[in-house]
Amino acid sequence: MVAKNTLCLWYDGTALEAATFYAQTFPDSAVHAVHRAPADFPSGKQGDVLTVDFTVAGIPCIGLNGGPAFKHSEAFSFQISTDDQAETDRLWNAIVGNGGEESACGWCRDKWGLSWQITPRVLTEAVTSKDPAVAKRAFEAMMTMRRIDVAKIEAAVRG
Repeated sequence: MVAKNTLCLWYDGTALEAATFYAQTFPDSAVHAVHRAPADFPSGKQGDVLTVDFTVAGIPCIGLNGGPAFKHSEAFSFQISTDDQAETDRLWNAIVGNGGEESACGWCRDKWGLSWQITPRVLTEAVTSKDPAVAKRAFEAMMTMRRIDVAKIEAAVRG
């Protein structure tokens, strides 16, 4: 059954590679189907992988091998909530260590150009705290980080 709403992510011939990496890295993720082009198209030939149906952390996606015309940007990202430093580090290291790059405030980009926010739940709870002093301290601590340091966020919450 096709989902009512599916994210379509554009790749330059690497949709299957990306989907396989996501399925191996994130819980509740899988590659479901690979569809090959029934005829030649502008960026490929008949029989090339055209689309890949997959899920990332429960979100249905289609990877489209559309060619080099469009690139990913930070205007779209997956935000993955993590439970602790170990999970944060595992996901961050998987993305950055597989040809990706670090950014600021818990953001990183995978080697295909897709942005990820690896966000510990403690950070989300802190910056949305009803106590404005707690939210401010946690936010200011986050602004100094690349990968989120859970212990530093917890220390900021305590003041």
